[in-house]
Amino acid sequence: MLSRDEALQLVKKHVPNKNLVKHMIAVEGVMRRLAGRFGEDAEVWGLAGLLHDLDYMETVDNFDRHGFRTVEILEDADVPSEVLHAIKAHPGHVQRETDMDKALYAIDPLTGLIVAAVLMHPEKKLSALDVEFVTRRFKEKRFAAGANREQISSCSDLGLELGEFIQYGLDGMRDFASELGF
Repeated sequence: MLSRDEALQLVKKHVPNKNLVKHMIAVEGVMRRLAGRFGEDAEVWGLAGLLHDLDYMETVDNFDRHGFRTVEILEDADVPSEVLHAIKAHPGHVQRETDMDKALYAIDPLTGLIVAAVLMHPEKKLSALDVEFVTRRFKEKRFAAGANREQISSCSDLGLELGEFIQYGLDGMRDFASELGF
């Protein structure tokens, strides 16, 4: 299987936008945490999170190709088929079938909400945030308006309450705080 270092090299090759790279690492962190919750392989789930937007710079103006192009890029890489399916499912191009698919779909906008909450918090650190603070921001529709609340709320498809899901988000992102710069 493709190692994290190899995957990160691919990300840096295809994604020149540093904030997008940080987003992908944030999603990886939360995916790893949720894998543990469901007794799944954190390396496999983390790979899905790290690679999910690999094609974003190429497909930003052609959303119908988002995810599919990533699968093409990874054609010769040793990436598990369930990771490739989750990557195609996260933008809604194929049905979300597995817990990995559902998790990636819900986590994608959650990380944006959490980053926005960090940036508006007086301390500007992930360690300063708690579930209550992020939940209050979640309820403010104008705050981080691009973070799709319905998509985040789909955590219920995994049997998770919103607060529990946010806690996994915070913990997973804290695991990579040094790489995220928070």
